[in-house]
Amino acid sequence: MQQMRILGIESSCDETSAAVIEDGKRLISVVTATSLDLHAKYGGVIPEIAARSHIESIMPVIEQALAEAAKVTADNSTKKDDNIWDNIDAIAVTYGAGLGGCLLVGVMTARTLAITKNKPLYAINHVEAHAYVNFLTEATPDLQHSYNLPNQAPVFPALALIVSGGHSQLVLFNDHFDYVLLGQTVDDAIGEAFDKVAKVLGLPYPGGPSISKIAKKGNPHAYDFPKANLNTSNPMLESLRHAITSSNSHTNINYDFSFSGPKTAVLRTVQKMCGKDHSFPSFKLAELLNDTQKADVAASFQRIAIETVVDKTVLAYQEFKPKTVIIGGGVASSPELRRQLSEKLPIPIQYTDPKLCTDNGAMVATLGYFKHIRKQPSSDPYSLDIQPNLSM
Repeated sequence: MQQMRILGIESSCDETSAAVIEDGKRLISVVTATSLDLHAKYGGVIPEIAARSHIESIMPVIEQALAEAAKVTADNSTKKDDNIWDNIDAIAVTYGAGLGGCLLVGVMTARTLAITKNKPLYAINHVEAHAYVNFLTEATPDLQHSYNLPNQAPVFPALALIVSGGHSQLVLFNDHFDYVLLGQTVDDAIGEAFDKVAKVLGLPYPGGPSISKIAKKGNPHAYDFPKANLNTSNPMLESLRHAITSSNSHTNINYDFSFSGPKTAVLRTVQKMCGKDHSFPSFKLAELLNDTQKADVAASFQRIAIETVVDKTVLAYQEFKPKTVIIGGGVASSPELRRQLSEKLPIPIQYTDPKLCTDNGAMVATLGYFKHIRKQPSSDPYSLDIQPNLSM
């Protein structure tokens, strides 16, 4: 049977990435260039810098991903360079959500390639793709030792927790392209909250890994930061509850998240510890903290932030009883998130290698594959536009 290969292109934020996947499950190549170091001194991504970096990197990244894929066939023989595009069945590209200038570089490149190479083009929702990377269960021999992939693909219905610097969403997938958004952040995404707390503590960007590292030396119960209690209604969720007979129709659980409360509580706590009020510059507070104080605040915030999403995930599992629970996005690589979910859920959680939790072309290509074989509408390469504020 002829294998189907999809080229995926990702440029929504600070990673420029391209990958080729086969049959929606096999990682053939993935190449990623990041401009992270350029943003670190600013404590966050600068859109203009990221966009310029994409312009410089995108074609070399795509060419390298295609060249590596061209060396691999089902029988491990070598393909010639002039057959590279003959072995690509479709192109998938992230068109939202993300930074406008960054998305534009990827979409315009994909549009041009789709036209010149006469390939179908699929527009990919970045957030949805973070869930689909969990369908990758195989890799070429050259990549097997570099990526620790799940042993099996998710089984529907699947509950997906998607957590990253820009997104925090809880989604119930009944099947491919049949899902309900149960809840999402109403303010900061969890990764963004980690970044802001890290800045208060004088820790380097990105905040998640920095806080995770220092939290190992701290007391997670030193401070009891608050967790938001949200009561807003969700019409789609109410309809789902009435449609599922096994669901408890009397429940009124809200699955949205909020991180502004604990984030602000950290700032106020640190100000009090330092004997300063709101008029004192927050970026100077870290100079007044010792290492133990920083570690305790980091550990306490990490516990509360992770508990916020874990508690809702557990409640959603109890209500909807999915066959699979998957996590995706940059924060999905957090050891604390994986630990808490593993302890509180009765079934194993599924997640991919940490290197594929962050933005990458493989997740885009995987979702593109399922769009291709499920006969989802392809996009017009002459008119596809970006949607920076795209939601699920």
